[in-house]
Amino acid sequence: MPLGTVLVVEDDPAIRRGLCDALKFSGYATREAPDGEAGLSAALAGGVDLILLDLLMPKRDGLSVLSELRNSGSSTPVIVLTARGEETDRVKGLKLGADDYVVKPFSISELIARVEAVLRRSAERPKSVRTIEIAGRRIDFERREATLDGGRVVALSEREAEVLHFLAANPGRAVSRDELLQRVWGLDPRGVQTRTVDMTIARLRELLGDDPENPSVITTVRAKGYMLARASEDSA
Repeated sequence: MPLGTVLVVEDDPAIRRGLCDALKFSGYATREAPDGEAGLSAALAGGVDLILLDLLMPKRDGLSVLSELRNSGSSTPVIVLTARGEETDRVKGLKLGADDYVVKPFSISELIARVEAVLRRSAERPKSVRTIEIAGRRIDFERREATLDGGRVVALSEREAEVLHFLAANPGRAVSRDELLQRVWGLDPRGVQTRTVDMTIARLRELLGDDPENPSVITTVRAKGYMLARASEDSA
């Protein structure tokens, strides 16, 4: 039985063939699409576990494919393939819902490692969460506000709400700073030194009245990252 089915959307026949051969050698089944329109149709048809999506393609570019795929409600993991120097497009891709990206030229071992990592993270990809109840607080992601124990309501910034939502969407799993930087801020964590994530978590704890020494809402998992304490939720 294959480890999963990967849809390869790439217009260059040689690259597409090489990717499919490498994936098959590593234990994956593959499907192919030579352009954006064919890739979107194949992705929307379902039956794939991950999509490798080139950004520069005829008929329909990768960003357009990704946008329509996410607007359709599909949560199939996507790794975008980009050329060196296309940083703006990589950021756009992450903001549109890509799970990771690989810069051409890349090694096959790096690509397979990223495929494995994305599939591992997505193994229990959850439903979209609208609200959660946690430690006496009710967080409404649509309104971007939190109702604290006692009824006081505090507003959340868009970024603060996004961080909480990402943690809520990954229950029981510690989310690393690098993953938050990539998935929420759309930044490449490689080579980046920033305390943005920690500062945002500290701000959220302050807003939610969560004791940083003994947090009951956002807990720190040593050497792994952050996670929400057990919560009840309403899903879309």
